[in-house]
Amino acid sequence: MKSAIDQTIQKFGGIDILVNNAGFALLGPLEGASVENLKKQFDTNVLGVIGMIQMVLPIMREAGGGVIVNVSSMGGLLTFPLLSSYHATKFAIEGLTETLQYEVAQHGIRLKLVEPGGAKTSFSGSSMIKTPHPPYHALISGFEKASSSIEARLPGPEKVAKMIYHAATDKSSRLRYPVIAFPMITIRKLFGARIWTALMSLWVSSILKKKNT
Repeated sequence: MKSAIDQTIQKFGGIDILVNNAGFALLGPLEGASVENLKKQFDTNVLGVIGMIQMVLPIMREAGGGVIVNVSSMGGLLTFPLLSSYHATKFAIEGLTETLQYEVAQHGIRLKLVEPGGAKTSFSGSSMIKTPHPPYHALISGFEKASSSIEARLPGPEKVAKMIYHAATDKSSRLRYPVIAFPMITIRKLFGARIWTALMSLWVSSILKKKNT
């Protein structure tokens, strides 16, 4: 991280924009996740973001401004089964970014949250570690089948890339930039946590029912 920042400053003379986009997910029940994998999840998705921010803040302060774009997820606003640790990291990024904007505004530094709602990438491949646990096999199997069907209909990552660029360059004090591929964020906002929880509970029940019949 330090080497990348040093090389950037050497080549360009400073850093105007930082985009924190690194991330991956553990898929599986929390009961089956090892401490090693949980640490890796938080090291990458949260502590890596914090580390990069801490390194660029002095540079941006000295320059009198800058933009930090943290790529969150709709998973920082709503939840799905079997992704508890991933959701924990994305909820952390939401809170971290919202809080940090108050601290650094005095130095001309703006914070941005880009919240993708799903795109056709390697997220479910090289960007995912599966943590199976036998008592939850039916739920995992049903979830993966349903997810595969949804992923096949996802758009490419171009919308997300354009939104990251827009967030980094629009000169506004706007904080959140959702990229909605499916109406899930809208459903959560319109109907609230109680309805979303009920919908997820029904979905889980239907998966388990299919596996038991």
